[in-house]
Amino acid sequence: MSLVLSNEAHAEYEKYYKLGKKEDEGLLVLDELIANEHIVIAGEMSLGLVQIPVEKIAGTKTSGRGESFSKSFYPILPEKSEFAQKWMGLYQAHIEEGIREPVKAYEFMNKFYIEEGNKRVSVLKCLGAVSVSGMVTRIYPVRTTEKKNIIYYEFVDFYRLSRINYLDFSEVGSYARLQHLVGKRPDEKWSEDDRLEFSSLHWRFKSIYMENEKGSSEENIDDALLAFLNLYDYSEVITLETSELKEKILKSREELKLREGSIPELHMSPEVNSGKKKNILTRLLPTGTSKMKVAFIHESTPEVSSWTYAHELGRLHLKKAFSDEIQTVSYDGATEENVEALIEKCIEDGNNLIFTTSPPLLKGSLKAAIEHPDVKILNCSLNTSHKYIRTYHVRMYEAKFLMGAIAGAMTENDKIGYLADYPIYGVTANINAFALGAKMVNPRARVYLEWTKIKKHDPFETFREQEISYISGRDMIMPKKASRYFGLYWDGGDYPINLAMPVRHWGKFYEQMIRKLMKGSWKDDEIEDETRGLNYWWGMSAGAVDVICSRHLPIGTARLIELLKKTISAGDFNPFHGVLYSQQGIVQKDSERELSPEEIITMDWLAENVVGHIPGWEELVEQAKPVVTTQGLGGIV
Repeated sequence: MSLVLSNEAHAEYEKYYKLGKKEDEGLLVLDELIANEHIVIAGEMSLGLVQIPVEKIAGTKTSGRGESFSKSFYPILPEKSEFAQKWMGLYQAHIEEGIREPVKAYEFMNKFYIEEGNKRVSVLKCLGAVSVSGMVTRIYPVRTTEKKNIIYYEFVDFYRLSRINYLDFSEVGSYARLQHLVGKRPDEKWSEDDRLEFSSLHWRFKSIYMENEKGSSEENIDDALLAFLNLYDYSEVITLETSELKEKILKSREELKLREGSIPELHMSPEVNSGKKKNILTRLLPTGTSKMKVAFIHESTPEVSSWTYAHELGRLHLKKAFSDEIQTVSYDGATEENVEALIEKCIEDGNNLIFTTSPPLLKGSLKAAIEHPDVKILNCSLNTSHKYIRTYHVRMYEAKFLMGAIAGAMTENDKIGYLADYPIYGVTANINAFALGAKMVNPRARVYLEWTKIKKHDPFETFREQEISYISGRDMIMPKKASRYFGLYWDGGDYPINLAMPVRHWGKFYEQMIRKLMKGSWKDDEIEDETRGLNYWWGMSAGAVDVICSRHLPIGTARLIELLKKTISAGDFNPFHGVLYSQQGIVQKDSERELSPEEIITMDWLAENVVGHIPGWEELVEQAKPVVTTQGLGGIV
C-alpha cells in the first residue's frame, strides 16, 4: 500500500525545486575533485558515528548520486518523477516520525561528501537541520607545505582532542591557539561538558555576529570568535548573558575583523603622511585644560628594570622638549590583571594619551581602548595587529648589526657570545643581524647563542667552556644593579671592558610621536584595510636607535661603524640584503633583493653562523611565558 502524500509535502517539494532550478551549479563530487586536482591520498580512517554539520556538507562521493540536486542540495527533478515521490515521502516521514537512520559519508579537508542518504540530507537541510547523523570515513591527503594542507592537519590534531568538527579557521596556528585560549594543555582532551559549553558560546556568537555583519562567511565568523577570545577571557565569556555578549561583540566589532596572525601595516619613519597642519591638541584636551597629559604605564620600576629605565628616560626627555605644552606622569607595577584598572585611573586623572610600555600589557590596553574610544592608547610591542590601539617599537636589528661587526673585528678566536632573553618577534632579527655583521668583517666568526629565560641553565658556563671572551649582553644597565656586563664587552681579564652599547632613544621616539599628533597626523595615519592594524617601527633614520662606541675601540673599527651607521640611516644599506643562509640552508637566493620589513619581523630561523637554537615553550621559565604568549614567534605557544 503506497503512502498518501500530504499537500504540505507537495508544496514543500515545489518550493525547494524552484530554488534548486535557480542555482546554476550542481553538487561537488569528491571522486572527481581528487582526480581533477591530482590529489595524492595518504590513507583512510573510520571515524564512526559522527554528527555532521549540515553547513559542511559539500557534495556527494560519486557522480551518479548527485545529479538530482543543486549545489545547495535542493531537489531539481520534476515533481512527478520517482525521485520526487521518494523525496516527499521522506519529508512526510520526518515530519511524522523523524529521520533516524544515519547517512554514509566521507570527510575530506574538513568537508563532507555523502555516499548513501543524499535525499535524507536534502530533506533535513531544507527543513533547517543543524546536523545529520552519519557513519563517516576520513580520507587523508598527503602532507604538503601548502597552507590549507597545514591548517587541515592542525584541524585533525584538534579534532582528536575535542571531537569538534564545525570550526573553520583561515590561518595556521588557529586551532592550537583556541586550545590554549579555552584553558587546555596542548595535549588535553575535551569532556562532553567542555564541548557543550563551547558549542553554546559558538552558536550565540555566530548568531549575534551574522546579524550585525551581513555576508560573513563561516571562516570569517570563526576567525572573529578567535579574535574575541584573544581579547576576552574564555572563563568570563561563557558566563555572560546573551545581551552582555552582544554588547561586547558590538563594541569590539572592528577588532574582530582582523585576521589571526595578520601583519600590521608598518610605518617605518615619523614623516607625516599628509600636508595638513592642524593641531590635534584641541581634540585631545578636555575643556579648560591648557596642557596635554601623557601617561606612561610600566610593568616594573626603573630601579630594577633596564627596559623600564629606558622608557622613563624617554619620558624625562619629553618634559624637557615640551615643558610648556605637555604634562607627563608614570605608573609602575602594572600586570596583566591590573592594567585595565591603572588605565581607568589614568583617564580619571585627565590623561588623554597613554603609552603602555611592554607587550604583556597589550590585552588590557586594548580592552580599555574599546571602552574609551576618545583616549589615544599605544602599546610597545611588535607584530600585533589591532584596530582600537596602535603599537610601536624600534628597529633594534640595525644597531645589532653594527655591534656584530665590532665583535667580528675584535674576536681573537672567531667565537662570540650572544645573550638573548625572550624568543619573541624582533629578537630573532636582532640575533641574525648581529651574526651577519660579525660575518661581514670576519667570515670565520661563530656566534654562540644563549638564552637567559630558559630553565636551569647557566649561559656563562657555555661561554667559559668555549673560551668566549667577547660577549653581547643585556643592552643597558639598571640603576640599582650597576654592572659593566652590558652591551658588547670583553671578559677576558680581571674585569669586563665595555666596547659598545646599542641604544633605544625612546625620548626621541616619543618626542616625534607627539609632534606627529600636534600636526594632526593621527587621523592621516589611519589605514583602510579592516583586516590590519598599525605599528610604528622606527630606526636609525628617525634617531630612535643608535650605537655608542667606547674609547677602547680601535680607531679603524670606530670609523667603519660610523660609516655603516650613516649608510643605514640614509636607507642605502639593509643588513638583510642579498643571499642569506640559515642553519638549514639557503633562505634568500636573490643577490639583489632585501627582506621586507614583514619578513624581518616574523623571522623564525637562525643564521648559518649561529650556534644555538630557538627555545620551545616547555623550556621557558614561568616568568617569560606572559611575554611569549603575546609576542612569541609562531609555533612556540
